[in-house]
Amino acid sequence: MKKSESRYFNTALRMDQAFLKLLEQKDMEYITVKEICEAAGINRSTFYLHYETIGDLLAESVQYMEHMKLRGEVLVSKIHDCPLDELYLVTSAYLTPYLEYIAQNKRLFRTALKNSGSLGLDRIYSRIMRHVFTPILERFQIAEPDRPYIVAFYIHSLMAILSGWLKHDCADSIPHVCAVMEQCVMGGCEKQEETK
Repeated sequence: MKKSESRYFNTALRMDQAFLKLLEQKDMEYITVKEICEAAGINRSTFYLHYETIGDLLAESVQYMEHMKLRGEVLVSKIHDCPLDELYLVTSAYLTPYLEYIAQNKRLFRTALKNSGSLGLDRIYSRIMRHVFTPILERFQIAEPDRPYIVAFYIHSLMAILSGWLKHDCADSIPHVCAVMEQCVMGGCEKQEETK
């Protein structure tokens, strides 16, 4: 990496950290570019070299989950070869790191949920559907017309649980929330098996 690229990424990281620190103090609607710049030790023009709006900074902060992305890439690489019982994404082993990250960044994720339309989550869901859920549903021999409904059900159900958990300041333990999610999904899978 060139020195100028390194400086660019370090500046972006400082703005991310400043934004997250400010989010711990107040809602995003009350955070200004000036405050972010002061906290990051940069000037306004530098902010606008990186982002058009604070919403863009929010989107980048939400997507700044590289260790989560790596877990996803490992999963995608084994979707076609692993045993069917390893294809369930809603297990404690898979969910715990995500829930820990969400609990550590509660304010960020509450803000993201409030601004989900502006973050382009539909594009993210579309990629997840194409690269993760479609191959899994194919392996389980779920009929193609049923797949979008099943995925919508699971994504929206799990997001509702996360939203409730965040609303209550992540008061319930991560193992408890994992168990609730697993119970919902496995109950749904058992019903699916019974109808075949």
